[in-house]
Amino acid sequence: MAKEKVLTEQDSLRIIQEMIQKAKAGAHYERGQGPILWGSVIGFAGIMSFLEIYFKWNIPFDWWILTLVALIPQVFIVLNDRKKNIVKTHEARAIDMVWAVFGISIFALVLYGNFIGQITIQLLAEEDITLWKRSGTDGSLASFQMFVPSIASLYLMIYGFPTLVTGVVIRCRSMLIGACICYILFVVSLYTPTVWDMLFIGIAGICNWLIPGIILRRQYLLSVKTKHV
Repeated sequence: MAKEKVLTEQDSLRIIQEMIQKAKAGAHYERGQGPILWGSVIGFAGIMSFLEIYFKWNIPFDWWILTLVALIPQVFIVLNDRKKNIVKTHEARAIDMVWAVFGISIFALVLYGNFIGQITIQLLAEEDITLWKRSGTDGSLASFQMFVPSIASLYLMIYGFPTLVTGVVIRCRSMLIGACICYILFVVSLYTPTVWDMLFIGIAGICNWLIPGIILRRQYLLSVKTKHV
């Protein structure tokens, strides 16, 4: 029977340190790629939407389509993680699930905002209820289209959730600050019209994801550089 190799204290510490480094390298949020991507897209789309509404620009383009385009590099980020067979801790897997649920929630909220108005009108029509509004200088009546009041506020509230959880788990101060800014903007947005809500969403994307992502990216690249010195 082969003699088992006895690990020294130094060998044990080295193995533990290597496993910790592999686990840390495994989370795309710790490398900053995901936050930088989505912070840039959300921040840009929000600010451009604000400028378009505020200055009454007539631009035949929906800036929020960029969020769909951003799914392409996001897929590459995920596939790259899997290709490298990176080891992840239970905490990292839990955070991944938080972000997955966040994505599903945002998708559900988009569906809600786009369909609930028309569905409500249909339900009211089944009860023989029709909504009208006065329009024009002559006070003529026109059909009233239902909409979700201050739906941007709901986005701001949800934006802060995954960032707050991630910031607490990985002890990232910039993420904690970004999440707090999101919740503050959520409260303020309850008292502001849609045009300012778009600006708040842009600010939230920058403070909540882009800035923390840049900080995390710099820390990650510094750690990689130090490791290879």
